[in-house]
Amino acid sequence: MQPHSWVAIVTIVALLVYVWMALRVAGARRKCGIDAPTMTGDPILERTVRVQANTLEWLPLFLAGLWLFAVYWNDLVATILGVVWIVGRVVYALGYVADPGKREAGFIIQALATAILLFGALGRVIWILATVGA
Repeated sequence: MQPHSWVAIVTIVALLVYVWMALRVAGARRKCGIDAPTMTGDPILERTVRVQANTLEWLPLFLAGLWLFAVYWNDLVATILGVVWIVGRVVYALGYVADPGKREAGFIIQALATAILLFGALGRVIWILATVGA
């Protein structure tokens, strides 16, 4: 059995990036003086919350694609694409909070990495089914 150690590290780092985003929400709340559960009232808080929520929306797609690609295709390529996804999410987060118009580059980076992982895994699974039958 292949251990997939690098993919495991990328998974943990991706989750730590999500924790970083949650901590940024707490910091934005303190900075603007808006206590939970209020989610509106300051544009920085609203954008910071949106960054965290959008990342949570993408995590299942990314993590499933990452692991399936690693198992069915290639561990090293999955690791590299996972790092690309993480970089994309950080670029997205920093850009979006600074100015919503600056979120596009990070979003495209992570979306492409996710698409390659998902469709790469799907293609490989279909290929295996078609050629081996199981």
